[in-house]
Amino acid sequence: MMDKSGILYVVGTPIGNMGDMSPRAVETLREVDFIAAEDTRVTVKLLNHFDIKKPMVSYFEHNKHQKGVYIIDRLLAGENCAVVTDAGMPCVSDPGEDLIKQCESAGIRTVAVPGPSAVVTALALSGLETGRFTFEGFLSVNKKSRAEHLESLLSERRTMIFYEAPHKLPNTLIDLYKTFGDRKLTIARELTKIHEEIIRTTTKAAAETYTTDHPLKGEIVLILEGRKNAEADTMTRDEAIAFARELIDKGMRPTDAAKEAAAVSGLKKNDIYKELV
Repeated sequence: MMDKSGILYVVGTPIGNMGDMSPRAVETLREVDFIAAEDTRVTVKLLNHFDIKKPMVSYFEHNKHQKGVYIIDRLLAGENCAVVTDAGMPCVSDPGEDLIKQCESAGIRTVAVPGPSAVVTALALSGLETGRFTFEGFLSVNKKSRAEHLESLLSERRTMIFYEAPHKLPNTLIDLYKTFGDRKLTIARELTKIHEEIIRTTTKAAAETYTTDHPLKGEIVLILEGRKNAEADTMTRDEAIAFARELIDKGMRPTDAAKEAAAVSGLKKNDIYKELV
């Protein structure tokens, strides 16, 4: 039985296959007073599939502040709410993150009803190191912000996971190759759906293969190999300085460029910085 006090239930939903919806998730959606949905048009299909009749509140990036207050007020009044995203676990790279923080501030209990996650599913099938990883979400469409994001990961040794839209994939693959060189890369496409595909390749091969003329379709997760220790041994002092200068040409401050070059090369930041100034 559900608690009578106001509780926010964070409910995971299928990322493609309806058969992945857990019995507990179905029961929770049936018993809460209302559902906060990222897109009510998407969620109503899920509810109809399981014959659930429940009022919904639209809660997404552009109305999260206004609707967040409304949801919190109803929770404080004793109602129970389930927050869902279009697919997967809400509150991860998702507006629901703010709702959790609001619940914390208001002293409202939050309960997880775990479900599928594209991040972990893609990682498990990637064939890359899974012991340590970092989720980087979507890359910015702004060229400068995008470049800064990728460059900040140059020294990252953990496996990196990105979400990407199919129409932006060709440029992203080019950026990954230009930034990281030729590394192992897994492209997970349409996870749990009928056209699911796991492509284990490299950044160079992917950039050359999946161009605007030969695009991949569907929802995509990219899993990129982290930097290996050997990579630091292959960069000479002159190469590290040249690399730092390239970062400066792209708009990075000399101190930050020296720091990145030091992380990649294994050389001292101050030694590189002196050469830059």
